[in-house]
Amino acid sequence: MKHRSGFVNIIGRPNVGKSTLMNALVGERMSIITNKPQTTRHRIIGILSGEDFQIVFSDTPGLIGSPSYRMQQAMNKAVASTFEDGDIMLLVTEPGEKYESEDILVQRLLNAEVPVFVVINKIDKIQANQLDALRETWGALLPKAQIMATSALEKRHTDDLLKKILDVLPEGPEYYPKDQLTDRAERFFVSEIIREKVLELYQQEIPYSVEAIVTSFKEGTTKEGDPIVRIEALLFVARKSQKPILIGKDGQAIKKLGMEARKSIEQFLETRVHLDLQVKVRENWRDDEKYLKQFGYLE
Repeated sequence: MKHRSGFVNIIGRPNVGKSTLMNALVGERMSIITNKPQTTRHRIIGILSGEDFQIVFSDTPGLIGSPSYRMQQAMNKAVASTFEDGDIMLLVTEPGEKYESEDILVQRLLNAEVPVFVVINKIDKIQANQLDALRETWGALLPKAQIMATSALEKRHTDDLLKKILDVLPEGPEYYPKDQLTDRAERFFVSEIIREKVLELYQQEIPYSVEAIVTSFKEGTTKEGDPIVRIEALLFVARKSQKPILIGKDGQAIKKLGMEARKSIEQFLETRVHLDLQVKVRENWRDDEKYLKQFGYLE
């Protein structure tokens, strides 16, 4: 039996549904999803395996046109790296987005030596004639690409996309054990869940100034003998003025954050969780090489 495998890299601008699409394709909650742009900061792998195939999906940060911080430059570098190791490229776009022929992503995809898909996402928001026009536009921009239309949120046509990917997946070895779903550790996803809740509960600049790091992850039992995971995490903010906002009056804001994060972490880990959150100030960490390395943005 021939075995097919390959790296399918998902690229596009912020907030077009890349993470939602990968989660729909893999069938697991691999990347945090909120309605705010720049939600995904790291390149995250989700693995889908069958008896005769293995697809390694890679969800990337959205390409930022004019990066303001070294952190955003590092995120853009993660996107650029996908062109070096991708066996298949998926450009995710949405209705209303404008791409020109000289756009860097369009140029890179025109010169790609691997199969390219343009995935028009969020089709639940448009009419059929609008979709036809989008297909024509993308067909002119990227003549060699396969144009697919999906609603990742509603999982419409995601099975069709998966079949098309399998059709062009090259022969290759098993890169990961068949039961492995990702290359990231549980504590990474815990920190991502905490950051997701920050994005949902806070406004303006606060969510983009916060980084969550799990400092302790210990499995144990309660007094009654039931399993429990005790987690300690640090929330880093970029300015002193942001710390009291994150904590809130009488600690109410961070208490709500902790409750919401704990519930989601318990669903993810499928066990009881005790979560302790602390806040620290790291001035301008988004431009500090030391902290960008510590937080995993730089090697």
